Amino acid sequence: MTARIGVVTFPGSLDDRDAQRAVRLAGAEPVALWHDDADLQGVDAVVLPGGFSYGDYLRCGAIARFAPAMGSVVEQAGRGLPVLGICNGFQVLCESHLLPGALTRNSHLHFVNRDQRLRIESTDSAWTSGYDAGQEIVIPVKNGEGNYVASTAELDRLEGEGLVVARYLGSNPNGSARDIAAIRNERGNVVGIMPHPEHAVEELIGTAGTDGLVFFTSVLKALVAA
Repeated sequence: MTARIGVVTFPGSLDDRDAQRAVRLAGAEPVALWHDDADLQGVDAVVLPGGFSYGDYLRCGAIARFAPAMGSVVEQAGRGLPVLGICNGFQVLCESHLLPGALTRNSHLHFVNRDQRLRIESTDSAWTSGYDAGQEIVIPVKNGEGNYVASTAELDRLEGEGLVVARYLGSNPNGSARDIAAIRNERGNVVGIMPHPEHAVEELIGTAGTDGLVFFTSVLKALVAA
């Protein structure tokens, strides 16, 4: 039976169609979910896409956390539903307290848009099990508020418990603490990443190639193994 992966669209989402395409290329059925509908339609996993949900008013992701769909996502994530938050989706996960810390203005105060080298630090998640620990990949990054911050104690906990999923290699594009590009929760079903794996799923896009597709194929393997 084909896995069904929901992609939530908020007002201001930009990359929901790209995420749906990535899901389809991975071999799953994409299911469009609307922010104002609490019914997740029985999907097997959820992607929160990039963009500017609710215009990024107040703070990035601060209003989206109160969307009816997010109430259901938070509840079902607590039961083990795999959830991937990309860029703005990462911000929403932090605002929803599914992941610790916050994403703030880039340290250089400029929007950044480029291919970015990353190193996979943790494969103990539903979304990264298909990579090798230490594997280097290239995924596009595009953000103005991608600077991951947390208290020193929280950062030490993330490091100590192996919850850092990926780090920036080379030049840090946004000033994120300890070069953190992605983190996960303790259970490994929830992952937030600032770069965009859904933009690295086809050879035709150039440098990044298909390095990002493994995020989406990994969750399919995790669903089969569950």
